[in-house]
Amino acid sequence: MYNQAIEIGGLAVVTGGASGVGLAAAERFAQAGLSVMLADVSGDTLQQAKERIQRHLQGNAQVHTMITDVSDASAVQALADAAFDAGNVAVLMNNAGIGRPSGSWTEPDAWRETINVNLFGVLNGVQAFLPRMIEAATPAVVINTGSKQGITTPPGNPAYNVSKAGVKVLTEALAYELRNVDAPITAHLFVPGFTYTGMIARHIPQKPDSAWTSEQTVDHLIEHMSKGDFYILCPDNDVSPDRDKRRVTWALGDIVENRPALSRWHPDYADAFADFENSN
Repeated sequence: MYNQAIEIGGLAVVTGGASGVGLAAAERFAQAGLSVMLADVSGDTLQQAKERIQRHLQGNAQVHTMITDVSDASAVQALADAAFDAGNVAVLMNNAGIGRPSGSWTEPDAWRETINVNLFGVLNGVQAFLPRMIEAATPAVVINTGSKQGITTPPGNPAYNVSKAGVKVLTEALAYELRNVDAPITAHLFVPGFTYTGMIARHIPQKPDSAWTSEQTVDHLIEHMSKGDFYILCPDNDVSPDRDKRRVTWALGDIVENRPALSRWHPDYADAFADFENSN
């Protein structure tokens, strides 16, 4: 559906669009001929992003910006109003997200903030945009940015894991429901690998060899979305697609085999997991 949406043209809306993979995606959408609506919480970074996107616009395409807190449903509704005033929405990329330290019984404020942005931010986008996208009945795609932490749920930050697991389940439900409406719209779960973004650069000045750039990650997204893939897990320079599959398979095996929760990180299963991950 992505290819048809590009052919028809229209507007790409990207939340968290002022930096990282959101900005890289907006750049690719502009290069493909779409107008772009960038949404983020910082006016300064939005202006910088706008100037960057303007260099890639094709024909009569335009770039718009709007300061938006995706955790606020009314703000996302206002974003949708502005987007549909600007044109037909061909791409909706619910990408805005945050990470806050958390523990299972600590940091309650971090839990609420993380879930409000990472999960309800996506839900707010879906609920604000989809009714009018369905009514328009033109080819379009919805991209929700998840995380491998929402699939294999490693220890260390349960609030983030829960928020991204929620994005996975929501996007699966959305894809199913869109198959049963009379509108050519598809949903896709975008799962980046280790990607060197501005957030990471604040802590690591030089890009690690294992990381992909935002542009590499987005190019992988577009390649596989163009093929119609729903689950788009991005590799990086350290984790191959095959290794990703093995990690996901092991995580699901905890249920099937009745192993301890998160057995990948359990000392009694360390050798078994290593053998499984590295087997041919």
